[in-house]
Amino acid sequence: MHVDADSHMLDELLAAIRSEFPGFCLVRKDESRLQRFIHYALVALTFGGMRRYLHGYQTTIGKRIYVTPDWDSRPALERYVVLRHERIHLRQFRRLTLPGMAFLYLLLPLPMGLAYFRARFEKQAYAETIRAAAEVYGRDHISDPAFRDNIVAQFTGAAYGWMWPFRRSLLRWYDSIVSACNPDPQA
Repeated sequence: MHVDADSHMLDELLAAIRSEFPGFCLVRKDESRLQRFIHYALVALTFGGMRRYLHGYQTTIGKRIYVTPDWDSRPALERYVVLRHERIHLRQFRRLTLPGMAFLYLLLPLPMGLAYFRARFEKQAYAETIRAAAEVYGRDHISDPAFRDNIVAQFTGAAYGWMWPFRRSLLRWYDSIVSACNPDPQA
């Protein structure tokens, strides 16, 4: 894709998000006192396993998407894929409200190790990541074992508090999303 076309896709998605979610905004994570607090809490709760929260993950709370300090320097298509994922979370917050989403996402049935609702919400969002990556980068990209392993590791590792330790079921879930993606139009 051409750089102007890449920026156009991103701009169109941002316009669609702003239209769907009045009051939506992007906020730099490192400039948010709340996000810095969450970062240090996650470092402690995961015994140092999650140290990349501020600089490695975008986070949606309510109508705000908290972005890493390098957000504006990331390629437009990468930001497009991430925003597709985060838009799913915006919709979840709208449907469940901030208190409902926080309760389910953070506590049920357990805060770590077996966080069914967190895994469910993230499966919906990561499915959109996979679909967006297929659209932008092609089917070969989402079929790459490294891409697949990275997404599965989000569920089984410290990043989300070991939210779903069942790797085989996650691999089946991932493969089902890939198989549902339309093949590349050029193929």
